[in-house]
Amino acid sequence: MRTSTDPLKNPKVKKEPSSASKLVKGLEGVVAAQTSLSDVDGENGRLFYRGIPIGELVEKSNFEEVTYHLWYAKLPNAEELATFKETLKAQRPLSERALAVLKLIPTTTHPMSALRTMCSLMGSLDPRAHIVNPEESQRKAYHLTGIFPTLVAGFYRLREGKEPIQPDMSLSHAANFLYMMTGKKPTPEMEKALDAYLILLADHGLNASTFAARVTTGTLSNLYSAVTSAVGTLAGELHGAANQYAMEMILEIGTPANAVPYVNKLLDEKKKVMGFGHRIYKTRDPRAEAFRQIAHNLCVQAGKMDWLEIAAHVEKVMMDRKKIPCNVDFFSAPVLYVLGFPPDFFTTVFAVSRVAGWSGHIIEQQLDNRLIRPLAEYIGPQEQYYIPREDRK
Repeated sequence: MRTSTDPLKNPKVKKEPSSASKLVKGLEGVVAAQTSLSDVDGENGRLFYRGIPIGELVEKSNFEEVTYHLWYAKLPNAEELATFKETLKAQRPLSERALAVLKLIPTTTHPMSALRTMCSLMGSLDPRAHIVNPEESQRKAYHLTGIFPTLVAGFYRLREGKEPIQPDMSLSHAANFLYMMTGKKPTPEMEKALDAYLILLADHGLNASTFAARVTTGTLSNLYSAVTSAVGTLAGELHGAANQYAMEMILEIGTPANAVPYVNKLLDEKKKVMGFGHRIYKTRDPRAEAFRQIAHNLCVQAGKMDWLEIAAHVEKVMMDRKKIPCNVDFFSAPVLYVLGFPPDFFTTVFAVSRVAGWSGHIIEQQLDNRLIRPLAEYIGPQEQYYIPREDRK
């Protein structure tokens, strides 16, 4: 009697994976989508938003203009930019129903969890949330991008035992965010620093949270669901939460004299030094380079020279021992701290920026959609049989 070679008929026969199903852990190097939003050149340490170098945008542009550029594939003229800004500003106020829910979230909740919850709620409050097409997604993109700073600042104020502050429609996106956090209008230097951060983090290719958003979108789920997926993904330590831990490291080091032994100890113990290395960039993170001088100027103005000295010592040890340059998290951490954001709120500021990129990718996915459904190689046991409950030990 011949034995069948069909694994479904003969469990002793294990199906061999085809050459096309070679396992690539973490999908590293696998091209899973096409995008025209941002070009991440990891080999040469460069980043472009629709062809424009990131450093040029930080120097000459602002977050609102960069968001328009990402969404509409062009730089706006004066009239287009003015209309865009006003449309974005109109989304800032929080409804009474949304505020009531925000007040119900325990103040012990991590800010990213609060933002994730409120992002999902925005979909529940939108009667057109279920409609999925690029035009509707564009409207929802305005809504979430405009209201994210209000949600973050509102939860911060409530955690501090204070009432949320109504948005100031005369201020820019960055300046209004700081105003709603502190109740004070920021200096031009503070506004520029936060605006630069928002530009630098607005998009970055097919990173983990953007991939999550596109996977969700691929199922024909709506933009609120996709962005909620992205927020949850961004919250992880290996993605958006790294800047929080970078600042906590700087605060724990405390003084410049402690920096070298602290980092050497981490390296000797094979532990990760937050703010260094990147999955894509092989040489330098261009966002860190673009932000370095801004961080220096703001820390000097705030009288936090110790932080700059600590940063210099940590950088030197990492280059001497590991040849690993810092990433954008390393310099953004002290800047966000000087601006008044507690470390556990850093990732929410990241989300306030990245929602612009997520929205662009969601619409891009909808314009040429295909369900994202990779394979998984089965490595579990073979030749197993169902054992009746009475016979199990």
